[in-house]
Amino acid sequence: MRKPLPALLRIVGTTLLCAVASLTSSFAQASGANAALNLTQVIEAARANYPAIQAAQAQQRAAQGAVGVARTAYLPRTDLLWQTNRATANNIYGLLLPQGVIPNISGPVIASDNTRSAWSSGGGALLSWQPFDFGARSAKVNAARDGSEAARQAATLTTLEVTANAGSAFLDLAAAQQLVIVAQANVRRNETFQQAVHVLVDNTLRPGADASQADAQLAVARNQLIQGQTQEAVRRSALAEYLQTTGAQLEIDASQVLTSLPPSDLGLTPAMNHPAVLEESALSLQQEAQERFLERSFVPVFSTLGAVSGRGAGTDASGRFPGGTAGLAPDAFNWAAGVQVTFAAFDYFGLREQKKVQEANVQAEHARYRQSLDDVSAAMEQARATLSGARRMAANTPFELAAAQTSEQQQQTRYRSGLATVVDVAAAEGVLAQAEADDAIARLSVWRAELGIAAAQGDLQPFLEMIQSQGKGK
Repeated sequence: MRKPLPALLRIVGTTLLCAVASLTSSFAQASGANAALNLTQVIEAARANYPAIQAAQAQQRAAQGAVGVARTAYLPRTDLLWQTNRATANNIYGLLLPQGVIPNISGPVIASDNTRSAWSSGGGALLSWQPFDFGARSAKVNAARDGSEAARQAATLTTLEVTANAGSAFLDLAAAQQLVIVAQANVRRNETFQQAVHVLVDNTLRPGADASQADAQLAVARNQLIQGQTQEAVRRSALAEYLQTTGAQLEIDASQVLTSLPPSDLGLTPAMNHPAVLEESALSLQQEAQERFLERSFVPVFSTLGAVSGRGAGTDASGRFPGGTAGLAPDAFNWAAGVQVTFAAFDYFGLREQKKVQEANVQAEHARYRQSLDDVSAAMEQARATLSGARRMAANTPFELAAAQTSEQQQQTRYRSGLATVVDVAAAEGVLAQAEADDAIARLSVWRAELGIAAAQGDLQPFLEMIQSQGKGK
């Protein structure tokens, strides 16, 4: 039985729609896998994926944990003990110096069979607490807290360096791509000129040397293209490393930074807010806290003690061995409470030398802090100078390009009229290629300089906000 035509059409239409939907989905997935990344996305991807950032964040968490460890010194200490043994009960009067080999046997000497053994047991708890320490524990906690702050700033600094380098790698790749485009255009112009020269030479309107010169100039242009393509591959691989991917899967979208300039420059921030300076500041405070700890170490140590214990023995003072399970469980109990004071008098000499070392460490960290502050200030001044030059260059390259284009056209016309040599045309082509390259990367240089200022000031967020506002403005 044949189906009606409308039913067949519906079946065919449904099948085609399913096939189109499947192809669309596959295309979307493939496009998403190789979606071009803009500058903001590259910076965020590097922040999320680069191993050095993850390692620095793990070290920061470890340093935060060290603060908790230092605070536990304020807590009382409790030691628990339980012991059961089977041994002989022979004892002897006399002194035995402290050692860890011969077991201690308590009780009087008893007359008994030397080979007989019995159960013994013991258990107890000792609570000790230091009510005051003249500020030693507080200095340790402060040192740990300053170390945690230093680790946090170190993680921030690592993130800053990685993301700034990733942004710079993005701009490097964008510049390399533009230079490849310029080199391709230069090759096409030289190919056209070389063909025109060969026509004139073949018709004996120009000497054969012109053809050789044109061939050589074309070869040079092709070599420049090969060099540009090589640099593009290298730059792509460098950027892929920051994103933890492969160069073959990486595509970028640099249209925003190629077609526009930042509307304004980033504002100034104090050098002391840079993560490198803040890290050195925290390290200096940590060394000072260590010095305070040493100053408070040569003091008496006061401890309050409390103990409960029980002992069980399988023998008695008369030397009788009850046998069985006697001694397996404690049957004599004691408690004790008291205060203990200890003072290591001869630690003075070692602590005196340690304090000299620590004083030098403090001075070294203070010097590093001043050096870091000077380095950041100098980097900010250099970044500002670079930005100023990049903006002036971006304003001048359109005039350079227009003049080079006009010169190249004029030299081509003059050569065809016999008023210029092939060398004149080759020189004009070279100037035009250089002008195109300068103009292609001039705007990139301004964005690179803005990125350099943000990195020198220690925070890329204003730079990212500038890019986002630029995108919204378009």
